[in-house]
Amino acid sequence: MGRNIITFLFLVILTITLISGCGKKEVVQQSPPEVKFITSVQKDVPIKQEWVGQTLGAEDIEVRSRVDGIITGIYFVEGTNINQGALLYTIDPNELLQKVANAKGTLTAAQTMLVQAESDVKRYTPLAEQGAVSQRTLEIAVATYDARKGDVESALASLNLAKINLGYASITAPISGVIGITNFKVGDYVSKITTGPLNTVSNVDPIHVRFSISEQEYLTLIKKFMSDSKLPKKEVNDKGEKAVLELILADNSIYEHTGKINVLQRQIDPSTGTLMLESSFPNPDKVLRPGQYAKVRTTVETLKGAVVIPLKCMFEIQGTMQAYVINAENKTELRTLKVGPKIGQLAVIESGIKPNEKVISEGILKIKPGIPVKQIDSSTELDSLINKEGLK
Repeated sequence: MGRNIITFLFLVILTITLISGCGKKEVVQQSPPEVKFITSVQKDVPIKQEWVGQTLGAEDIEVRSRVDGIITGIYFVEGTNINQGALLYTIDPNELLQKVANAKGTLTAAQTMLVQAESDVKRYTPLAEQGAVSQRTLEIAVATYDARKGDVESALASLNLAKINLGYASITAPISGVIGITNFKVGDYVSKITTGPLNTVSNVDPIHVRFSISEQEYLTLIKKFMSDSKLPKKEVNDKGEKAVLELILADNSIYEHTGKINVLQRQIDPSTGTLMLESSFPNPDKVLRPGQYAKVRTTVETLKGAVVIPLKCMFEIQGTMQAYVINAENKTELRTLKVGPKIGQLAVIESGIKPNEKVISEGILKIKPGIPVKQIDSSTELDSLINKEGLK
């Protein structure tokens, strides 16, 4: 009986101890999450547009054979610069030499017949005056003389043509420029009718770029850039000419020289609804070659005093762009944004963020609206992006 009472009292004390222990809660103070922020800035943002284009030489001249024959010599180094008039190919001239000789013989025969006809006219003229020969005989002699003069002129023309064709056996450079890889070798037979070009010589300074724009883009650009009074004075090329074009190469580098529009096609292509433009860029170092693909870029407008933040500060929820801002009380605010044009890794914010506000760039997943945060300023990252894009 006494042992049961002792056991009962022990259980009661143990239960009270457990209950009182469970009733005590340890309060743990959590530190604010650490985030990085970037201060939004106002900049003049140029809005640029790009089109894919292809380069071609200012002059791309095909070198063709104008006579038939076998190539007997090649006198240039492929892919190098050549001067206008430099000897490129020679064609076997033997057949052409024979044609010249034949034309000379024909000319000599015609000249001989002309001398004889002239002699007859001189001989029959006084005799006809004396009545020793008929007037008709003199008329026939004069007509024969005129025909022989025509034969001489025809033979002389044939000789000159034969000499010209003989000259075509030596093929020279039509312009100064870069010559390509030859399409034919020594020993190949070429024809002026069926054979394609032997080679191509290109003048690549300046280099031309062709690209197409839509009809709507054309109507916008023609108002902005075809009038000299509307071209920015600072945008000039190396020759002091007004220029509005940049060239982005295949490696995404920006070509060091600016360009200008030279020619607009006379009509819109009805099958594509586009207009072809041709522009030119200085190419003094011969860096650009015909056939390259590149992007042509130009500034279509400039947004004055636009609010700019990095793209990494924004996130999308159900089609709406949002960002977190740190307010004056060091607490987070969730903002809904209206985003304008994007420039590289930057975006123009049309509404939702004002200038000089602290926009959270890192640590977004650790926060929610209305909580305090530990701030780390990383605005130098924005400065670097601004310098990269050339904003002012």
